[in-house]
Amino acid sequence: MTNLLVDIGNSSVKACFADALRLEEPHRYYGNDILEFISALCSNRETGVIAISSVRKLAASYFQPLESKCNKLVVVGPDTKLPLENRYSTPGTLGTDRLMASVAATSLFPGKDIIVFDFGTALTIDFITKEGEFSGGNISLGLSSRFKALNNYTQQLPLLEPPMKISGVGTSTNEAIESGIVLGAIFEVEGYINKYPNHIYIFTGGDAIYFAEKLKSSIFVVYNLVLMGLARVAEDYAKNI
Repeated sequence: MTNLLVDIGNSSVKACFADALRLEEPHRYYGNDILEFISALCSNRETGVIAISSVRKLAASYFQPLESKCNKLVVVGPDTKLPLENRYSTPGTLGTDRLMASVAATSLFPGKDIIVFDFGTALTIDFITKEGEFSGGNISLGLSSRFKALNNYTQQLPLLEPPMKISGVGTSTNEAIESGIVLGAIFEVEGYINKYPNHIYIFTGGDAIYFAEKLKSSIFVVYNLVLMGLARVAEDYAKNI
């Protein structure tokens, strides 16, 4: 029996079925009828566990209609049993996407100190110890958010898209914005890498490849890291059904 994994992000929803820890091809959804999207996926398929991570303000009760679609519904939260020790001082405020990415990271690199860089709407930088503990992390603006913020909080600077190539020093306003934002983000990431040279670095999220191509450090780019963490959690719960 397969499990259904659902990663509800700020801008889209990704979902896929998994046989144990083997993920199938993900489905992506951009609308607001999330329950309908999830229900449609499992309508013609027997589902063991539905495991959900959400960064949106959706109460756990919102997902209750899905209980009839599976043998076990798991909406990840502070009380969810995890193969990871959470050392965050305010566990109730920790985004479950960060937590699930960290679970996946420890599964991929057990016994290693790890930094996970998630390049999405926000740029999150999370630290996992070789003892399997989430020790904390930082949150910054993601790449597209930086472009939007500069446009929103000024009167004359245009809204631009991240460029494929950047110049070291901009010779026009557009180039100045592009190189300033992209290089600023690169220097930010490189700062962490230089400060923690003995860690494993994992890049994930929509802009992971964009930045990986611009850095010379040894980096692992892992797609669907949150879904991989959900697969681990779902499999642990499935064993107890």
